[in-house]
Amino acid sequence: MLADHTTLAQFLIEERRRHPGAGGDLNWLVLDVAVACKAVANQVAQGALRDGLGRIDNTNVQGEVQYKLDVAANDLFISTTERSGRLAGLGSEELEDPYIPPAEYGRGKYLLVFDPLDGSSNIDVNVSVGSIFSILRAPTPGEQAQPEDFLQPGTEQVCAGYALYGPSTMLVLTMGRGVFGFTLDPALGEFILTHESMTVPAETSEYAINSSNRRFWEPAVRRYVDECLAGQDGPRGRDFNMRWIASLVAETHRILTRGGVFLYPRDTKDPSKPGRLRLLYEANPVSMIIEQAGGAAITGDERILEIDPDGLHQRVPFIFGSAEEVERIAHYHREFNDQEYDSPLLKQRGLFRVGGGY
Repeated sequence: MLADHTTLAQFLIEERRRHPGAGGDLNWLVLDVAVACKAVANQVAQGALRDGLGRIDNTNVQGEVQYKLDVAANDLFISTTERSGRLAGLGSEELEDPYIPPAEYGRGKYLLVFDPLDGSSNIDVNVSVGSIFSILRAPTPGEQAQPEDFLQPGTEQVCAGYALYGPSTMLVLTMGRGVFGFTLDPALGEFILTHESMTVPAETSEYAINSSNRRFWEPAVRRYVDECLAGQDGPRGRDFNMRWIASLVAETHRILTRGGVFLYPRDTKDPSKPGRLRLLYEANPVSMIIEQAGGAAITGDERILEIDPDGLHQRVPFIFGSAEEVERIAHYHREFNDQEYDSPLLKQRGLFRVGGGY
């Protein structure tokens, strides 16, 4: 029964009580985002029944092919949140410039940045996708947001979360006091708290990377992956499994529940792009969630949340997951990234001893 469970709204009420001076606008905004996620989940679930599959003859600002559900999800996020009067502006992966709500809806004190449908290339093959969002304070509450208002480091986020549209629909959320997971009860239409104080497991034998790009990787990344591939006979002394879903939300959720590390590193495949994932509405919200869950998130040699953005759609290398594994990769970037690497692990023991420690 619903009385035996904590709904998202009830959870947010309890969170607000920890801040007696809070006006409640943030809670309402999170609930608006949750409604958008429910609507997107419904669209995704119906797929071909609503002619929702397939590409459209257009590309977004990123130069990426758009899918029908990319556009539908973007429209749902905007229409569900713009009328509340709590937003000064919105930034989306699918829009080149920030979206400003019409003046008659009022202007609030928050900014919302989001990827409306992460992993959309998976839709046609019925693999899990999701949405990612981040909430920031507007520098000038009550006024129309300017493009530069969105360029805040991830440390300034007041809330971050994602929705996972899988066998069940989940909303995972942090407001700076841990990470909490809510599962959508389709019969009630409510997100119910099912995962309290989520933490990234410290021990891991999984890593996620697109290995087809190996020839473009930095030496530090090749060293790390080769040591994992060497398995029980290599310097790590145990076997690893590789995963790759091509959906950041799905990868994040697996790491939150099972541990591991995700790598979309800097590479030389396209020198004009220092990274593949967007800082403001992908790397920053995921990094906040992962750090709040006890993990770590870096570019390779820099903490993601401390980067000063230079554009709404700025791309960055992104490595995150179990803190010990991320620190190992950061160490390799500090110590070994300036020299060419050619798989020496089969000839010598690695830097790290079996059982941990430097």
